[in-house]
Amino acid sequence: MGNVADVADETGTARLTAWVHGMVQGVGFRWWTRSRALELGLVGRATNLSDGRVEVVAEGPRDACERLLAVLRSGESPGRVEHVAELWSEPRGGLTGFVER
Repeated sequence: MGNVADVADETGTARLTAWVHGMVQGVGFRWWTRSRALELGLVGRATNLSDGRVEVVAEGPRDACERLLAVLRSGESPGRVEHVAELWSEPRGGLTGFVER
């Protein structure tokens, strides 16, 4: 497979975990993220973390996950995103819908 950024299983699906830093809690960010993910056909969750970040876990087609990552970084979301850290991995499955936690 080579590069970690190339992680995708044989069906072309991937798992993206993104940690969004900034003013992203209490501003509708998780709802907005859920809407974008559903539009892209992804499953997963957006969770507030105790340190003020939002953790986004999404699984689906690699290109759709990449588009979600791009919109998380776009500056078009509610609140203020300062930085988005990402981790790509093999999809684990078991996710249905896209939930806010």
